[in-house]
Amino acid sequence: MSRNLFKAKQYATTKVYRSRPQELRGSEEDKPNVPQGIMTKCPGCGKLIYTKLLIKSHKTCECGYCFRVSANERLEMILDEDTFVEMDHQLTTRDPLNFPGYADKLVKTQTQTGLVDGLVTGRGLICGYPTYIGVMDASFFMGSMGTAIGEKLCRMYEKATHERLPVIVFTASGGARMQEGIFSLMQMAKVSAAVAKHSQAGLLYITVLTDPTTGGVTASFAMLGDIILAEPGALIGFAGPRVIEQTIGQKLPEGFQRAEFLLEHGFVDKIVTRDKLKNTLGSLLKLHKKHEYDVTYN
Repeated sequence: MSRNLFKAKQYATTKVYRSRPQELRGSEEDKPNVPQGIMTKCPGCGKLIYTKLLIKSHKTCECGYCFRVSANERLEMILDEDTFVEMDHQLTTRDPLNFPGYADKLVKTQTQTGLVDGLVTGRGLICGYPTYIGVMDASFFMGSMGTAIGEKLCRMYEKATHERLPVIVFTASGGARMQEGIFSLMQMAKVSAAVAKHSQAGLLYITVLTDPTTGGVTASFAMLGDIILAEPGALIGFAGPRVIEQTIGQKLPEGFQRAEFLLEHGFVDKIVTRDKLKNTLGSLLKLHKKHEYDVTYN
């Protein structure tokens, strides 16, 4: 079983000097220490938020802006306590193309994030219902999909198919990983085939699109869910809006490629805020379980 994913955060401190005459400043020992990181500025509205309150509100500002969260934070928000069992924790890429500098950058990113690659997969309970879950982490190579992520996803779908359990995937990706070239692009077809086998077994697949979900991930498993949910304001698309504007030489509509735009045009089934996401997923799993019971015994 998993341990508690979070520990109390230790803040570094920095000295703050007040604007007053030198003779009134006193000694070094009298200068106050103010913790760094105690306040966070919202990119959406510009408001300063007490960091502890921001964490309690699932890293969502009052204006509705959703801060990006790590894979472990996401699992903590969604799964029942102490129910997560991780799969393939040590599975990583071997740098198939010997891309210059890639191996060193991998090690550096692994050290900085504490992740082996940009996806965490495993099994857990949501509102008491068992499910397999995969969570992408944008802090690892911008959540780009390489061979390791493709393999971990396929293994998860295969396990879920064998055990006849639903799958929930939280996407957060800049697309295919350029350092792995064609091997990365191959994962689009590979993962899509695993999703198809899971679907043919009559099992539920839910995707939750978070900011950003772009490139090859959008063009494959992100849009193959039986039910597609999204977080408010999430950027969802294939090419980015700036690339599209430069290509067609036109200004795009307001809010283009945001979750609300996609909901209006039928690409997303529902936008769900973080405080309601766990209960929403629990309700969907409950309905699926009831449907499966009705089909089997009625």
